[in-house]
Amino acid sequence: MLPDIDSLALFVKAAEMRNLTRAAEASHITVPAASRRLSLLEHQFKSQLFERHSRGLQLTPAGEHLLKHSREVIAAVQHMRAEMTNYSMGRNSVLRVLGNTSAMAQFLPSDVASFQASNNNVRIMLEESWSEEVVRRVRTGEADLGVVVEGCDAQGLWLQPYRNDQLAAVLTHDDVLKTETVEFSELLERDLIGLEAGSTLTRLLTNQAAQYMHPMALRVQVRSFEAVCRAVQAELGIGILPLAAARSFAPAMKLKVIPLSDKWALRKMMICVRSHPASQTPLGQLAAHLQALAADEDAAIL
Repeated sequence: MLPDIDSLALFVKAAEMRNLTRAAEASHITVPAASRRLSLLEHQFKSQLFERHSRGLQLTPAGEHLLKHSREVIAAVQHMRAEMTNYSMGRNSVLRVLGNTSAMAQFLPSDVASFQASNNNVRIMLEESWSEEVVRRVRTGEADLGVVVEGCDAQGLWLQPYRNDQLAAVLTHDDVLKTETVEFSELLERDLIGLEAGSTLTRLLTNQAAQYMHPMALRVQVRSFEAVCRAVQAELGIGILPLAAARSFAPAMKLKVIPLSDKWALRKMMICVRSHPASQTPLGQLAAHLQALAADEDAAIL
């Protein structure tokens, strides 16, 4: 017999609140009913999930393990409900699209919106994630299409070029640096503001700094491009961001943006799918649409 989703949801509430009475109230059931549900879970898994003390509930090692899985199951069910709602609204297809932070901050939302505008029968669910996480979720089928930075390990996936991503230095408007372009090596003596260590951009900059035998003075680490710009505005250091994203924040924060002249600073974005999508399918049409927009951008530059 499989555990039901309501019992798993109750278990998660009890684990988070460490109190059966409050978990029962939050689940809109009586305390005896909640106790029976948890006892049934322990019987089904043949493991004690909680240690019961006068001060409340404490997860056992088995309970800790089940909590992780229960959260994943509940999230998957919620995702399933959202997708089925889309079908009930008359959409014939739902596509899950993941974009890395750089693509999401610059061009992917508008590119997806232009496809959505002419394909009302398709519902696109768009989410931001790091490139490595995008690849993992495309591989496992959690996402239908992803946009990543060239160079991440996407072996085995179908890859096609998308747009380019030019990196640039972000500085206060009165910074002493006043050139039209700048090499990364010229910035290594300065305090730098970057994204958290797991980001593709931070790893790229760390590797490039190592090429110069000069560690980066990464003074501040944040989780978004806007936070990088706000830290620059506060004069905590200088940032390195994608050019288009930096320029979108610069006017309001009175920042200046100087493109990096290094060859590696022009990065390629890639579309990744588990396998080559058939051209007549919604997924194939979306991939072709994104490629066409990228080709138009390249033609305009030339």
